Amino acid sequence: MTAPLPYGPTVTAVLTPLRKAFLVLNHWVTAPLIRAGGGPLLTTPLAGSILLLRTTGRSSGLVREAPLGYTVIDGRVVVVAGYGRGAHWFLNALADPQVEVLLPGALIAGHAAEITQPGERRAAFRTLIGSMGVVGRLTLGDVRGKSDAEVDMLASAFPILAITPTAVRPGPFDPGGIGTWINTALWVALAAAGLAAAASRRKNR
Repeated sequence: MTAPLPYGPTVTAVLTPLRKAFLVLNHWVTAPLIRAGGGPLLTTPLAGSILLLRTTGRSSGLVREAPLGYTVIDGRVVVVAGYGRGAHWFLNALADPQVEVLLPGALIAGHAAEITQPGERRAAFRTLIGSMGVVGRLTLGDVRGKSDAEVDMLASAFPILAITPTAVRPGPFDPGGIGTWINTALWVALAAAGLAAAASRRKNR
């Protein structure tokens, strides 16, 4: 039997429906938006930044995508398994550490590895959860004020994965990417709106 995750009582009470809601939201909104180059729209100081992690399914061999909050520490992209060690993307990355990370402004290939050294893991956990702003504080509290023992307990339940970049891949805003077409459409729409507004002003004179 899996031990319950060490969330507070409020989050624990709504964890199952919240997880189901996020699965739907991530599949139909978050992942497509990031894939299309809309990652910067999801980046705020209150909620942090979100990436799209691509792993290889350990059973299916198919590409699997997971939107995750992240931070960058010493040149590595760092993410946390918010649903514990049973998270599919985490198990996929352990089985095949060659992953892709679609950041708000770049697509990189990288090698994933769990951070297990206690001091490094503790520091990474505090930095990452702190970077998630309100979301991090609502779910796990203010980790900056927690003791090392408390952070160690949380980091053990919610493992940290560090991804070391190995290559830069063409992203949505690189030449030929879908983001370039979206930007073109936006500029055309803005120009058309400007011309329409100018024509309307002339007509009303």
